Amino acid sequence: MRKVANDDLDKMNHQEVPVTDTEELADIRDVRIDPKSSKEEKLRSFLEQIKNPYRFRCGNHIVRVSFSETDRTLEDCLEDYFNSLM
Repeated sequence: MRKVANDDLDKMNHQEVPVTDTEELADIRDVRIDPKSSKEEKLRSFLEQIKNPYRFRCGNHIVRVSFSETDRTLEDCLEDYFNSLM
């Protein structure tokens, strides 16, 4: 597999998936990673299996991953969310 370029990842991030094509999305539950592999091999294997790391399925649920242009981390957001529940 060739090295995935930032341009390729950007295209994947902005790719629209019609609702009727959801079966074409990889199911993350089927992804298998060899724990003995190097970090680079794990990443390559994940990308080969998931096809698009920004859009995939988990069973019948469509997952779309996105990142905002901010310095706030996922940990910050989750902490704020859980504090709001108290």
